[in-house]
Amino acid sequence: MKLISWNVNGLRACVTKGFLEFFNEADADIFCLQEIKLQQGQIELDLKGYYQYFNYAEKKGYSGTAIFSKQEPLRAAYGIGIPDHDTEGRVITLEFNHFYVVTVYTPNAKSELLRIDYRVQWEKDFREYLRGLDKEKPVILCGDLNVAHEAIDLKNPKANEGSAGYSKQEREQLNHLLDAGFIDTYRYFYPDKEGAYSWWSYKFKARANNAGWRIDYFLVSKRLKEHLKEAYIYSDILGSDHCPVGLEIDYN
Repeated sequence: MKLISWNVNGLRACVTKGFLEFFNEADADIFCLQEIKLQQGQIELDLKGYYQYFNYAEKKGYSGTAIFSKQEPLRAAYGIGIPDHDTEGRVITLEFNHFYVVTVYTPNAKSELLRIDYRVQWEKDFREYLRGLDKEKPVILCGDLNVAHEAIDLKNPKANEGSAGYSKQEREQLNHLLDAGFIDTYRYFYPDKEGAYSWWSYKFKARANNAGWRIDYFLVSKRLKEHLKEAYIYSDILGSDHCPVGLEIDYN
């Protein structure tokens, strides 16, 4: 089974920049999107063979997630059941026979960590949501987690220490999630690989210089460890300031 996750930074814009070409070429079983930035009725995608699920933010042109799946799930759920968190379209959960797939667009802490208190509360509540799912079935979580976990996960860790996406608070919360029984699949396969990034600023020719951050992830329940086959970062795919990431797993 092949899964792909991509923060498209505006799906309508990404469609004009090669999204469908990559989507068709990738031929993923499950394809997850974050930051779709649209409302219901603003796009119509002809994705033959896929069931489509969207979670739109109440605020227009902001946030939002989507999942396209070849297999029809048993159930689709939107949000995490907490009204304070569920207005921005950040989470979709699909339940299948033997596992859950969750895609997430984690709130940004913003410059000078203006939203860090909300971010930490979100992390705690989202972690409890995932733990609840994990008690029932294994979980495959993917999306833009808006945090570089370790120094190896961004080009300039010293210069960015304490900034949004690399603050002590955010990294601690990711540690807590991993400690709750999840595996960072890319680091499982490539624990020491440097220069592996999934997001680059549009400024200062960051992408051309590979001055990036790895903030897009596939995390899975530890009991799926023996089913992991490969993890990917499609750094050559353009169309967004993020590139797609992928996971291959022998579990149906």
